[in-house]
Amino acid sequence: MAVVIRLMRAGAKKRPFYRMVAADSRRQRDGRFLEILGHYNPLSQPYELMVHKDRVEKWIERGAQPSDQAASLLRSLGIEMYRPSKPQQAAAAAGAESGEAAVPAKKKAARRAVPRKLSARKLEKRARKAAAKRSGVPAKPAKQKAAKKT
Repeated sequence: MAVVIRLMRAGAKKRPFYRMVAADSRRQRDGRFLEILGHYNPLSQPYELMVHKDRVEKWIERGAQPSDQAASLLRSLGIEMYRPSKPQQAAAAAGAESGEAAVPAKKKAARRAVPRKLSARKLEKRARKAAAKRSGVPAKPAKQKAAKKT
Protein backbone atom coordinates (compact mmCIF):
# COMPACT_ATOMS: atom_id res chain seq x y z
CA MET A 1 0.00 0.00 0.00
CA ALA A 2 1.47 3.35 -1.08
CA VAL A 3 0.83 5.97 1.58
CA VAL A 4 0.65 9.67 0.72
CA ILE A 5 0.45 12.69 2.96
CA ARG A 6 -2.06 15.00 1.37
CA LEU A 7 -4.64 17.68 2.04
CA MET A 8 -8.25 16.61 2.42
CA ARG A 9 -10.76 19.36 1.71
CA ALA A 10 -13.34 20.24 4.33
CA GLY A 11 -15.33 23.41 4.89
CA ALA A 12 -18.25 25.02 3.09
CA LYS A 13 -18.56 26.12 -0.51
CA LYS A 14 -16.00 28.86 -1.28
CA ARG A 15 -14.70 28.57 2.30
CA PRO A 16 -11.90 25.98 2.01
CA PHE A 17 -10.39 24.31 5.03
CA TYR A 18 -8.00 21.40 4.72
CA ARG A 19 -6.96 18.52 6.92
CA MET A 20 -3.50 17.08 6.40
CA VAL A 21 -3.94 13.30 6.37
CA ALA A 22 -1.99 10.13 5.71
CA ALA A 23 -4.01 8.10 3.21
CA ASP A 24 -3.72 5.22 0.78
CA SER A 25 -2.80 6.70 -2.61
CA ARG A 26 -5.61 4.77 -4.31
CA ARG A 27 -8.30 6.45 -2.19
CA GLN A 28 -10.26 9.54 -3.19
CA ARG A 29 -9.03 12.96 -2.11
CA ASP A 30 -11.78 13.31 0.50
CA GLY A 31 -12.18 9.58 1.11
CA ARG A 32 -10.98 7.25 3.82
CA PHE A 33 -7.67 8.06 5.47
CA LEU A 34 -5.30 6.43 7.93
CA GLU A 35 -4.61 9.32 10.30
CA ILE A 36 -5.18 13.07 10.63
CA LEU A 37 -1.81 14.82 10.89
CA GLY A 38 -2.94 18.44 11.16
CA HIS A 39 -4.97 21.15 9.45
CA TYR A 40 -4.50 24.15 7.15
CA ASN A 41 -6.74 27.21 6.83
CA PRO A 42 -5.73 29.34 3.82
CA LEU A 43 -8.40 32.02 4.45
CA SER A 44 -7.11 33.32 7.77
CA GLN A 45 -4.51 36.10 7.62
CA PRO A 46 -1.80 34.93 7.98
CA TYR A 47 -2.75 31.39 7.02
CA GLU A 48 -3.17 28.90 9.86
CA LEU A 49 -1.13 25.70 9.75
CA MET A 50 -1.07 23.18 12.59
CA VAL A 51 0.83 19.92 12.13
CA HIS A 52 1.79 17.09 14.48
CA LYS A 53 5.48 17.05 13.52
CA ASP A 54 6.30 13.77 15.24
CA ARG A 55 3.45 11.93 13.47
CA VAL A 56 4.42 13.38 10.06
CA GLU A 57 8.06 12.41 10.55
CA LYS A 58 6.99 8.91 11.56
CA TRP A 59 4.94 8.50 8.35
CA ILE A 60 7.75 9.86 6.17
CA GLU A 61 10.18 7.49 7.88
CA ARG A 62 7.82 4.63 6.98
CA GLY A 63 7.88 5.69 3.31
CA ALA A 64 4.90 8.02 2.92
CA GLN A 65 5.28 10.50 0.07
CA PRO A 66 3.86 14.00 0.59
CA SER A 67 1.87 15.59 -2.23
CA ASP A 68 3.29 18.76 -3.80
CA GLN A 69 1.12 21.11 -1.72
CA ALA A 70 1.65 19.13 1.50
CA ALA A 71 5.41 19.08 0.86
CA SER A 72 5.41 22.85 0.38
CA LEU A 73 3.60 23.38 3.68
CA LEU A 74 5.87 20.92 5.50
CA ARG A 75 8.99 22.66 4.14
CA SER A 76 7.69 25.93 5.61
CA LEU A 77 7.79 24.20 9.01
CA GLY A 78 11.28 22.84 8.44
CA ILE A 79 10.30 19.16 8.18
CA GLU A 80 12.71 17.15 6.01
CA MET A 81 11.00 14.87 3.54
CA TYR A 82 13.69 12.45 2.50
CA ARG A 83 14.72 9.10 3.84
CA PRO A 84 18.31 7.89 3.89
CA SER A 85 18.80 5.43 1.05
CA LYS A 86 19.79 1.82 1.44
CA PRO A 87 23.50 1.01 0.98
CA GLN A 88 22.94 -0.62 -2.44
CA GLN A 89 21.00 2.37 -3.74
CA ALA A 90 23.65 4.75 -2.41
CA ALA A 91 26.40 2.86 -4.24
CA ALA A 92 24.43 2.89 -7.50
CA ALA A 93 23.72 6.60 -7.11
CA ALA A 94 27.42 7.30 -6.50
CA GLY A 95 28.28 5.42 -9.70
CA ALA A 96 25.72 7.41 -11.68
CA GLU A 97 27.11 10.70 -10.34
CA SER A 98 30.67 9.77 -11.31
CA GLY A 99 29.62 9.43 -14.96
CA GLU A 100 29.13 5.66 -15.26
CA ALA A 101 26.32 4.65 -17.56
CA ALA A 102 23.52 2.39 -16.36
CA VAL A 103 24.11 -1.31 -16.97
CA PRO A 104 21.99 -2.63 -19.89
CA ALA A 105 19.65 -5.55 -19.25
CA LYS A 106 21.70 -7.99 -21.38
CA LYS A 107 24.82 -7.34 -19.31
CA LYS A 108 22.84 -7.85 -16.12
CA ALA A 109 21.66 -11.22 -17.44
CA ALA A 110 25.25 -12.18 -18.25
CA ARG A 111 26.31 -11.37 -14.67
CA ARG A 112 23.73 -13.66 -13.09
CA ALA A 113 25.26 -16.40 -10.95
CA VAL A 114 22.46 -18.83 -11.81
CA PRO A 115 21.00 -18.45 -15.30
CA ARG A 116 17.23 -18.26 -15.68
CA LYS A 117 15.33 -21.38 -16.65
CA LEU A 118 13.88 -21.14 -20.13
CA SER A 119 10.83 -22.98 -21.37
CA ALA A 120 11.24 -25.78 -23.92
CA ARG A 121 9.41 -23.69 -26.52
CA LYS A 122 11.82 -20.78 -26.09
CA LEU A 123 14.84 -23.10 -26.25
CA GLU A 124 13.54 -24.62 -29.53
CA LYS A 125 12.96 -21.15 -30.99
CA ARG A 126 16.50 -20.06 -30.13
CA ALA A 127 17.93 -23.25 -31.65
CA ARG A 128 15.96 -22.69 -34.89
CA LYS A 129 17.17 -19.09 -35.05
CA ALA A 130 20.80 -20.11 -34.53
CA ALA A 131 20.56 -22.86 -37.18
CA ALA A 132 18.99 -20.44 -39.66
CA LYS A 133 21.69 -17.86 -38.98
CA ARG A 134 24.43 -20.45 -39.63
CA SER A 135 22.85 -21.54 -42.92
CA GLY A 136 22.15 -17.98 -44.08
CA VAL A 137 18.44 -18.67 -44.68
CA PRO A 138 15.85 -16.49 -42.91
CA ALA A 139 14.17 -18.27 -40.00
CA LYS A 140 10.67 -17.54 -41.29
CA PRO A 141 9.74 -16.95 -44.91
CA ALA A 142 8.47 -13.44 -45.61
CA LYS A 143 4.69 -13.22 -45.86
CA GLN A 144 3.35 -12.37 -49.28
CA LYS A 145 0.29 -10.20 -49.58
CA ALA A 146 -2.60 -11.79 -51.42
CA ALA A 147 -3.47 -10.05 -54.68
CA LYS A 148 -6.91 -8.46 -54.72
CA LYS A 149 -9.31 -9.67 -57.34
CA THR A 150 -11.26 -6.94 -59.01
